[in-house]
Amino acid sequence: MTFGQFLLVAVLAVPALGAVAVAATPADRAARLIATVTAALTLLAALPLAAGDRGWFAWSANGPAVRPWHQLDLPWVSGLELRFHLGVDGISYPLVVLTALLTLLCCAYSLYRVPAGGSGRALVALLLVIEVGILGTFLALDLVLFFLFFEVVLLPMYAVIAGWGGEDRRRAARKFVLYTLLGSVLLLVGVYVVVAAAGTADIVALTGGGGLSRNTQLFAFTLLALAFAVKSPLWPLHSWLPDAHTQAPTVGSVVLAGVLLKMGTYGLIRVAVGVAPEGARWAAPVLGALAVAAILVGALVCLAQTELKRLIAYSSVGHMGFVLLGIATLTSTGLQAALIGNVAHGVITGLLFFLAGAVKDRTQTGALAELSGLRETAPRLAGLLGFAAIASLGLPGLAGFWGEAFAVIAAIEVGGPLWTTLGVLAAVGGALTAAYFLRLLRRVTHGRPSPAVGRLAPTLAGGELTAWTPLVLLTLAVGLAPTLVLGVAEAPVNALVEVLR
Repeated sequence: MTFGQFLLVAVLAVPALGAVAVAATPADRAARLIATVTAALTLLAALPLAAGDRGWFAWSANGPAVRPWHQLDLPWVSGLELRFHLGVDGISYPLVVLTALLTLLCCAYSLYRVPAGGSGRALVALLLVIEVGILGTFLALDLVLFFLFFEVVLLPMYAVIAGWGGEDRRRAARKFVLYTLLGSVLLLVGVYVVVAAAGTADIVALTGGGGLSRNTQLFAFTLLALAFAVKSPLWPLHSWLPDAHTQAPTVGSVVLAGVLLKMGTYGLIRVAVGVAPEGARWAAPVLGALAVAAILVGALVCLAQTELKRLIAYSSVGHMGFVLLGIATLTSTGLQAALIGNVAHGVITGLLFFLAGAVKDRTQTGALAELSGLRETAPRLAGLLGFAAIASLGLPGLAGFWGEAFAVIAAIEVGGPLWTTLGVLAAVGGALTAAYFLRLLRRVTHGRPSPAVGRLAPTLAGGELTAWTPLVLLTLAVGLAPTLVLGVAEAPVNALVEVLR
């Protein structure tokens, strides 16, 4: 076994074994500490995956094909010809690191605060199980294995929302499960269609079409795109998201927005577009129109929101719209925009939900009308909220700018009346994004302190700063040096575009 293969196994085995160790530890705080150490070890195992063989093409009789940096391919269920096939490249690597980082920050945050509703031990054990499912989804190079990891996340996330969420948590958790199960059924049928027609579940072999007929690709892409649209979630299949975010505990919202949604957009790129390129080209105009609709609808709904976490949740609909617009162009620029948009959204929205949770924990309310004057009583908290908001609205120099800007540029580059119009409307949606975030800051940070805000202490806890500081630094780093993401993704994206032609 090579060092890269060892790391692939370790990235999944460490959090899985950590979850077992946490569940077996009777002392609550000790269990939370073990989970934090486990998450840190997972991150340390994920970071070196970028080292080693950085080849991008594997030449075959049919021309270039996408090749992972590292891969592990072992027999799994011989009778069904299923294989335990893992791999990583520049498309999945940033999301693997982001998942490991956010899980570590959530576990570290649990040392400072455990939400009401259950033990901290159970909460962090569930977070580690969720991490296994998300990381497995990003690393799987077998369609059946991809589906299984995709499903691992469902019940633990339901338990986090239902066990530690707000007053209406059970209804929100049920809604999350029902929508996600719908997506799961569509994904299962889509995987069956592809595997039955191609005779293989190997994603590397299937990338570029894998010999599938045009009609099979159209049908498979429709099923897969709908499945991933539910998970992302993309408009109009998004209605589970605001309720889940509003009711979930802080760490649940961070994981949900930061990386769980990315399972859908990653699957759309890696599986739906990669395996069924003819279906992607056929559906591209529809995907582009739906993306712009999501951007505009999300922004308009945010302008009418009166609850802090709900506003941030609906902002994700618009941001995921920019990601979908980039994917729909099927160009190198657009796919790069989608990938950096994924990472930026995970970092910035994770920070926003941490801050929203801190505000709600201190004031016992999320109503914008009851949160005025935050900068007068808690200037540090108000400053961080302002920083995260302007990063999310796409200010140049911060991480949120690149994905939105290049998604618009990619649409304009495709050209023609439709794509030019979509690019212009997406730019208008970006302006509306700035409008609702500035409205948020005016309502929350300015004015006379409301009674709820007037009781706040000006200090921030060490546990909070520990969880928030890496996200602030990453927002700056990716904004000022986007090559941190684009540099590792450029060559595999170009390879993917090449085999899709």
